[in-house]
Amino acid sequence: MATNKKQLNILVIDDDPVIRNLTRSILKQKSNVYAVEKPSLAFKILSNETIDILICDYHLPEMNGLKVLQKVKDEYPEIEVIMISNAGNMDTVIDALRKGAADFFRKPFTAAQIWVAIERTKRYAELNSSLSHYKEKVSLLKKEVNKGLGQVIIGKSTEIKEIKQQMQMVAQTPNTSVLIIGESGTGKELVARGIHNMSSRKEEMFGAVNMSAIPELLFESEFFGHQKGSFTGAIFDKAGWFESTNKGTLFFDEIGEMTMPLQVKLLRVLEDRKFVRMGTQREQDFDIRIIAATNKTIKELSSGKVFRTDLYHRLGVFVIHIPPLRARKEDIRALANNFLGIHAKNIGKQITSIHPDVYELLSAYPFPGNIRELKNLMERAVIVCQSEQLLPQHFNINSSISGSGETSALNSPIYDLKELEKVTIIRVLQKVNFNKAEAARILNLEWNALYRRIQKYNIEFPKENS
Repeated sequence: MATNKKQLNILVIDDDPVIRNLTRSILKQKSNVYAVEKPSLAFKILSNETIDILICDYHLPEMNGLKVLQKVKDEYPEIEVIMISNAGNMDTVIDALRKGAADFFRKPFTAAQIWVAIERTKRYAELNSSLSHYKEKVSLLKKEVNKGLGQVIIGKSTEIKEIKQQMQMVAQTPNTSVLIIGESGTGKELVARGIHNMSSRKEEMFGAVNMSAIPELLFESEFFGHQKGSFTGAIFDKAGWFESTNKGTLFFDEIGEMTMPLQVKLLRVLEDRKFVRMGTQREQDFDIRIIAATNKTIKELSSGKVFRTDLYHRLGVFVIHIPPLRARKEDIRALANNFLGIHAKNIGKQITSIHPDVYELLSAYPFPGNIRELKNLMERAVIVCQSEQLLPQHFNINSSISGSGETSALNSPIYDLKELEKVTIIRVLQKVNFNKAEAARILNLEWNALYRRIQKYNIEFPKENS
């Protein structure tokens, strides 16, 4: 519908000549008005003229107003419809609003009542236009996010084929909880997004939450939302994750890092499928598929020592294991070529191939950082490459494990205590994707003690973690 300052084109359908002429005389002061007595004449005008608003009586010859409304919404969805009603047929008005009418006014009416309905309809149309624009932008954003993450799961190994089959199977179920297990950097979020994109929820929101980064005091606010003034600092209403992703998919990353008290709170809300915004007393239902991911093993999760077994069983209805890259080296070639295409395009280089010796070099490397590490290695190689082909010298693999020297140092027997401590710290940091707080917990060190050792051994961090 046109919402700028140009005159509106309004079509009136009413078989009462008095009402028809009265409506025309009121509206013609500010609009271009067409007025007819029956639907067949109205549809002739609609086929030849651009109409912004249709004002339609319910009682008409040929067909009633509701059928006209339905036909207009089917054939001309951009036209907003205002129904004219008698005082006694409010059920008809309600039915019309449910079927897409923007507004109504009653007979007998005044000029003011007509113009109020017109102004309300204009605002309604503007909101609809904004909503459509927003949905279009969200759709484009989702496409860009998926493109940036690499929406397609790369690989032809038996393990990857099995994972794709599992994703397709569980995607056909609307509500089944999924637990994805794998080392850091193996692509757990990619699998979660893939399940969402293949499911009936694909048009709704996919929310991803790093559970290790949620402070205990902010859990309710982050997940349930809050009302303005419900606590100090709550200066506006906020929707939590369960509300903002309703009808979609909510991905809990690093679920194994949650504290026991938070696990209890999460279990309760998952069992009840209800939550209460902070500052309110009203329970709200939610309809969300839950997908969780962790780098812990099934044994660690099911032992009950660091993770509640009842929460594990609630989340692990369908478990998908993602093997590390070193266990499926036949996928390295395809992954490397995929990352070459992405990085070469982003950086603006014409690099068209990878030398065969590079594949041998990469296949011999253990990839403790998995696919994320391969992606970073490929990006660096593209940056330093000055030819049309990537060569082994473009891959500084021996020093890519930050601060560790030769790759073999992590796999060879070590008898020097200082070197052993250094390598142990590096291994743990890699395991937790260089999360210093988590590494300190695993190493049973205070964070400042770990920091001093990192400085002492000059351990370097990847740029994204530094």
